[in-house]
Amino acid sequence: MTRIIAVTGKGGTGKTAITTLLIRHLTRGNKVVLAVDADPDTNLPETLGCEVQRTIGDVKEFMHEERDNLPPDVNKQSILESKLYEILEEMPGYDLLVMGRPEGSGCYCYVNNLLRGIMNKLVGNYDVLIIDTEAGLEHFSRKIFKQVDDLIVVTDGSRRGLGTAERIRELVGELETDVNHIYVIANKVTDSTRGTIIKTAAELKLELIGMVPMDEMIVQRDLAGQPLMELPDDSPAVKEVENISRKLNL
Repeated sequence: MTRIIAVTGKGGTGKTAITTLLIRHLTRGNKVVLAVDADPDTNLPETLGCEVQRTIGDVKEFMHEERDNLPPDVNKQSILESKLYEILEEMPGYDLLVMGRPEGSGCYCYVNNLLRGIMNKLVGNYDVLIIDTEAGLEHFSRKIFKQVDDLIVVTDGSRRGLGTAERIRELVGELETDVNHIYVIANKVTDSTRGTIIKTAAELKLELIGMVPMDEMIVQRDLAGQPLMELPDDSPAVKEVENISRKLNL
C-alpha cells in the first residue's frame, strides 16, 4: 500500500526544502516515489533540479474549456488520464507532478471529480507519495488525495510558528480529513532556540519529530539557485532529515 506523506507549513519556514530532503532520502532507499508540488508558488521543481513545462492546472483548464465540445460518448476520464501522464516528469528515482492552478474563471468541480479518481489510481503505482502543499489544506478538503498517513508541519523556532502548527492540527479535525498522524519539524534551529522549541512544543502537545539546524550549505545553494538534491551527505540538514526519516520508518 502506498504511504502518503504531506508536508505543510507557513511561508518562509523551509517547507519545500524539507520536502526535497525527504525525497532525497527516499530515492536513495530504492523507493518508487511520486512527488507532487501542490503549492501555487511551485518551488519544488527548482529545489529538486528539474524543469516543468506544464501543470495539472493546465490540464484542468483544457478539460474545462473542452467539456462541451467533446462528443457525449467520449470517455472524458480517459482523456484526462492520458493528459496527466503526458505532464508526468520522470526523473531518476522519482516522478513529479506539479498541481499549479487553472487561470480561467468558473467552477472546476467537474474536473476535480475526474481528477480525484485518477489520482487515487495513479498513486497506487508508487511506494510513497509525498506532497509539498500550500499552507492551507484546500487539496485535502476537496479530497483530491485520499487518506494521508503522515502530515508533517514545518515550522520555525518562534512561538507564532508553533502556534501555526497547532492551528493546522485543529483545522485537520474540523475538516474531518483522514490523517493518521501529525508531526512537527522545527527548521532553521539554532543553539539559542532549541530549548524553547522543545518546551513550547510540549506545552502545545505537538509531536516534535525533529529539529533541523540552520544550514549554511542550504543558504548558499538557495542564493545561487542550485538544487538541494545535490547537498552532500555531511550537510547538517541532510543528517537531521535522515534521522527524522528513520523515526518515520521511511
